Formats: sequence, structure tokens, C-alpha cells
Amino acid sequence: MSLSRTTTVVLAEELELVREGLAALLQSSGRFDVIGRCGDGEAAIDLVLSLRPAIIVLDLNLPRLHTLEVASRLRRETPAVVIVILAIRRDRKTVLESLRMGANAYVLKSGPVRHLLDAMDLACHGGVYISPDLQMGKIFVASDNADSDDPLHLLSTREYQVFSMLVEGLRPKEIAARLTLSPKTVDTHRASLMKKLEMNDMASLVKFAVRCNLTPVV
Repeated sequence: MSLSRTTTVVLAEELELVREGLAALLQSSGRFDVIGRCGDGEAAIDLVLSLRPAIIVLDLNLPRLHTLEVASRLRRETPAVVIVILAIRRDRKTVLESLRMGANAYVLKSGPVRHLLDAMDLACHGGVYISPDLQMGKIFVASDNADSDDPLHLLSTREYQVFSMLVEGLRPKEIAARLTLSPKTVDTHRASLMKKLEMNDMASLVKFAVRCNLTPVV
């Protein structure tokens, strides 16, 4: 994909102040044209399908439809769009799941603006971008030691999505809506993931998430 001064972008970020700030930064760079912005996953899909931007920038924690579901659906329906995930989470599982679901770039919100611009440039030229602070060697290492140090590798993609939202405080009905699943299916995934992680209750699950820096609280 050729990058020009007017590479079109859609921004999906729940917080309006952050969303408008990102839009202003991208516009001021002189390389991007923000043609749409929204605050939830369903609206992000609608905007991409109607506006056909070159890039969609997705916050990892969008309401209404889980961000990784958005990425997966867009990858199927609009394979040419470049998908950039913005996140605060640093764990290996989240990065790998984001890439597996179709993201071209994973950018930490704690990094400088140039990281986002670099990610968009590289992804538009066919590359895959991971924020430098994440140490790609550790992210992509394929060893038994890496897996044993990360119990989350035991979880399936769907179980991991349910886990992520549970520790963020979402109720099963809300999770079901975001993943377009039935509440009963969510309960099944919840029981399975807790068994795999050897957790007996939600308090233990939340403590585990906090200990591993997997909650949105920083």
C-alpha cells in the first residue's frame, strides 16, 4: 500500500477527549486524514464499511463489541484495511491475540506519538509493528519456558476474551453482548478458564490479573 499525505484513517476510541486529541495529532502530522471517528466497536465496523479508510485505529477496550472481535470481522470483510491496536496492556497473550485476530500493529498508549506514526507508516507498507518497549524477542519466543511463565497461554482465544472482560468488571450479560454470544456460553467459558487457571472465585481471578498487570488500572 502506498502511503501519501492524505492516507485516510478512522479512529475508534471510547474517551472523547483522547479521541479528539489523537485526531488532532494525526491531522497535524500532515500525513493522515481522519475521515471518521467513533467511540465503540459496532460503530467502528460501520464506519470502516461505509468510508473504506486505509487505516483503522482501535482502542483495545471498546464498548458494545469487543475490539478483537472488531479486528477479526474487519479482517474478513475488508482485508485491505490496516488495523492498529492502541493499548495499555503489555502481556504477551494480549499482543499475540491481537495479531492473531488480524491486527497489523500493536501500540502502547504509554509511548510517544512517534510510535503511533511509525506503526501506521510501517503497517501501510506491509510490515508488522510492535511497540519497542514490549521487546519482540519475548513476545514471539516459542519455548516451553515462555509458556510455563505465562499461564494465560492455556486459554483459548474466546476464553481469553472472557477473562479480559471479567477482570475489567464486566458482567456476563455485558460480555455476551460484546462477543455476540449467549450468557450461557459465556458462563461455560468462564468456568473453563477458571479451571485452567486453578482459580476458585472472581476475587482470586482479579488478584491474579492485578499481580500480572493485566487490569486497566495503572
